[in-house]
Amino acid sequence: MNIVVQLASVSRIWACAAAAAALAVGWPSLASAQGWQPTRKVEYLVPSGPGAALDLAAREITQSLERKKMIDQPIIVSNRSGGAGTVAIQALLQHTGDGHWLSTFTTGMLNARAIGNVAASYEELTPIAVMLEESIVVAVRTDSPIKNAKDLVDKLKAAPNSLSIGVATAIGNHIHAGIAKPLKVAGVDIAKLQMIPFKSSAESMTALLGGHLDLVAASTPNVITQMQAGKIRVIAVATAERLGGVLSSIPTWTEQGVPAVFSSVQGVLGPKGMTPEQIKYWEDAFRTVSETPEWKKFLAAQNWRPMFMGSAEMSRYLAAEYTATKSLIDELKLQGK
Repeated sequence: MNIVVQLASVSRIWACAAAAAALAVGWPSLASAQGWQPTRKVEYLVPSGPGAALDLAAREITQSLERKKMIDQPIIVSNRSGGAGTVAIQALLQHTGDGHWLSTFTTGMLNARAIGNVAASYEELTPIAVMLEESIVVAVRTDSPIKNAKDLVDKLKAAPNSLSIGVATAIGNHIHAGIAKPLKVAGVDIAKLQMIPFKSSAESMTALLGGHLDLVAASTPNVITQMQAGKIRVIAVATAERLGGVLSSIPTWTEQGVPAVFSSVQGVLGPKGMTPEQIKYWEDAFRTVSETPEWKKFLAAQNWRPMFMGSAEMSRYLAAEYTATKSLIDELKLQGK
């Protein structure tokens, strides 16, 4: 009987030692082993075309997850542009409770809901994380007679529909609002602007360079290369203060006499009905990405700002931002357009 007790004690000692050793070498702990994790490929949907700012961020996020070996399953990035994010949202709605499906959140989805021109909204999905804050800039070709914000405002005050303005990916989204807000503050009749939507800012930039547009509003990554090549002139940024790096020479709207500020965020959504374990898995994974030197370097290169929020904080943020966005859309008279 004593021998049995001794053997049992030895077994418990070996079990404890094994658990300690597993933790020491980084093996999954018992707690993590009991949590949810992907068991097959993960589909990451991007509501824009290839090469756009949303696409760049999504691919950097997924590559970072794979580089750091934070996931054992492959992640497939798929572009589902269209309908102010509705195409991607509707795809997620078909996978209720399935943590193997994710999509990009963009502030444009707040605008689409406020306008009321979409069949499906982000509010039907699960907020997981906010990853970054982006800025909206305005650019023209270098041969344009428009040299600065004053030239643009004077032109559009005299004839609001005299310039073709490219935005991605939908009328009334955050890119549209990023130029419409300062123009309204400057006294332009924004209801008469000639706004032309594209599937991505990469496409609107191509149209600008080809002479098919007079002006483009876009987030910062889409203008850096062409600005450095001397093909476009960035005339204003909608931030409160100037950006850094290669865009440090670009004046804000406020500096040019138009006291207007606007910014947007990118984040991650999951299907509705996700379990707390699924949410925690992805929240932890994206938080880890946000803390890596590679991610911070990537953001700096795009002139984006780090901004991480977990699921609960993101939910509160979306509620507050929707209220502010609805007020802006009402002011801009974009409902139903």
